[in-house]
Amino acid sequence: MKAISYARYGGPEVLELGEVDDPKVGPDAVLVKVRAAAVNPVDWKCREGYLDAILPAVFPVVPGWDVSGVVVQPGPAVPEFSVGDEVIGYVRADVLSGGTFAEYVAAPVRTLARKPGSMSFEEAAGLPLAGLTAHQMLSRVLGVQRGESVLVHAAAGGVGSIAVQLAVHLGARVIGTASEHNHDFVRGLGGEPVSHGAGLAERVRELVPGGVDAVFDSVGGDTLRASVNLLAPEGRLASIADPEVVSLGGQYWFVRPDPQDLQHLSDLADQGVVTVHVSETFPLERAADAHRLNEEGRTRGKIVVRVSE
Repeated sequence: MKAISYARYGGPEVLELGEVDDPKVGPDAVLVKVRAAAVNPVDWKCREGYLDAILPAVFPVVPGWDVSGVVVQPGPAVPEFSVGDEVIGYVRADVLSGGTFAEYVAAPVRTLARKPGSMSFEEAAGLPLAGLTAHQMLSRVLGVQRGESVLVHAAAGGVGSIAVQLAVHLGARVIGTASEHNHDFVRGLGGEPVSHGAGLAERVRELVPGGVDAVFDSVGGDTLRASVNLLAPEGRLASIADPEVVSLGGQYWFVRPDPQDLQHLSDLADQGVVTVHVSETFPLERAADAHRLNEEGRTRGKIVVRVSE
């Protein structure tokens, strides 16, 4: 099959379009014909070798964990899906090998849910990783409740934009950091935008003098450290970007596949609660350009690779 792959760690230039072996479908998996695959920061971090200690590579690696597509072959132990079913998935394994930037991917059923009928394949491809991260952080880690205040960093990004929508749905007041040109976008999601950078603490304190109940960090570094002083006395802090959060009294979270959580997100999308903004779509042969754009870190919403029509 045709796929993007890399035979060594490195920059976007190591990504090559070519033929790789068709994936084998295990008993608890389905073969998905890929329609679209979203790009996430973890993709290029894996490509650079930053996650080698916890996710070793079996070269050549086909990158990508997010997928939307159509089931073409269910495994023998899979009653949940049939040929022709439209699905979405966060197809993460314990090693880097067969990803979603390919014509086909073998996806364990534990990574899949039914695609929202209200979304295009491109939009749906951007939901799994970002949506699961936002949902699990807000509900499981931070335990956000109705009436609380939540500060979401990078609120216009892929994870942040969904986190804003989900926190609003939970009944929280949401403040979101974003560049000024993204303020209207954040308002449209239901959040109150504030500019990041110098003076952030003062801007947040003007809105919530007593401090926020929860901080959802996806930036790390100085932004994370500044967030400690923005919490209410019993406030909670969590990060998906920087393990230093633990030493600051917060929690670090790495998203995990969960079919129930993913189906919940799909249902919310069909209810109009969650939308995915696709900022740019690339053909498969331009996957390296999609990686480069994602690495710039200034994307509104998601970058998606279209694999097939």
